Amino acid sequence: MIPEAREVRLSAKDRKALEGRCRSPRTMQRDLKRARIVLLASEGCSTRSIAREVGVQPRIVSLWRHRFADHGLHGLEDKPRPGKEPIYTKATDKRILALLDKPPPDGFARWTGPLLAEALGDVDVQYVWRFLRRHKIDLAARKSWCESNDPDFAVKAADVVGLYIDPPGKAIVLCVDEKPSIQALERAQGYLRLPNGRALTGQSHDYKRHGTTTLFAALQIATGTVIALHSKRRRRVEFLGFMNRVVAAFPDRELHVILDNLNTHKKNERWLKNHPNVQFHFTPTRASWLNQVETWFSILQGQSLTGASFTAVTQLQEHIDAFIRAYNEKAQPFVWTKKMVRQRRFKGRRITQL
Repeated sequence: MIPEAREVRLSAKDRKALEGRCRSPRTMQRDLKRARIVLLASEGCSTRSIAREVGVQPRIVSLWRHRFADHGLHGLEDKPRPGKEPIYTKATDKRILALLDKPPPDGFARWTGPLLAEALGDVDVQYVWRFLRRHKIDLAARKSWCESNDPDFAVKAADVVGLYIDPPGKAIVLCVDEKPSIQALERAQGYLRLPNGRALTGQSHDYKRHGTTTLFAALQIATGTVIALHSKRRRRVEFLGFMNRVVAAFPDRELHVILDNLNTHKKNERWLKNHPNVQFHFTPTRASWLNQVETWFSILQGQSLTGASFTAVTQLQEHIDAFIRAYNEKAQPFVWTKKMVRQRRFKGRRITQL
């Protein structure tokens, strides 16, 4: 049974608003139908004729005629509905966070979504993953750090950074270190064509070892060029032999050499006494990242070594030497941009603050 039709009267303002809804391409279909029902009703059309025109049941036309007559434009909006009572609440979220603060089950290195759901017992793994995404918690991502415990951190860091920003006049500043045990690995490699026609470069997981080499390198901060020497070992005698080569490359020049705290870099007073034009500057303990040659080593690894194959150590050494020659032809100095270097303590701080 259809309720008695209610008379619908429109003010000029309401008519303009409803006609605007009908014209707008962004109006949802349900709102468009409600607006047409009210407009047709204001023109005196019957409930059944409006139902045929709009394509709805007569009871739907009657509903919105009554709602508009009683509440105006606001009556055309959906009433708030209580909906289904949520299964998981803020208490569930607190349980997940509390579990993340505890160590994972025995034998596991870290928590995962399924492990959390299993430990909670009454929480679906899909909700666990939604909660982690909502709070931007990535259980797979790992972050590493190295805390310097050097009591003279500030003094040493200022000394090194000062050489980068304002080097002594007419002096050569060099960053020196070694990259030990670079392996000459022989891998099958080439192009692989997939069934969909896409071609990829790759290499076999199988490899054969052909020995290792240690690379000593000195990066000149003013030009970005590199002096390098290969060695079988990284003892003090090899380090000082490389330094002799560096000194020979810059005769009668004052040299400031930045080094990390490797034991072979220290206690070389006899050699320094014989080379008064050379001065060693040491980075703070566990802060070798202040040495710019580490940046060059990462470039060497990424552009020259990763993905390459070698059948002998000599081939590896020749490959590295060729890269250094090509690099030096276009070398650019690294620009120090860090405004503040400080010793930050990690104890008592969350990992998100690192």
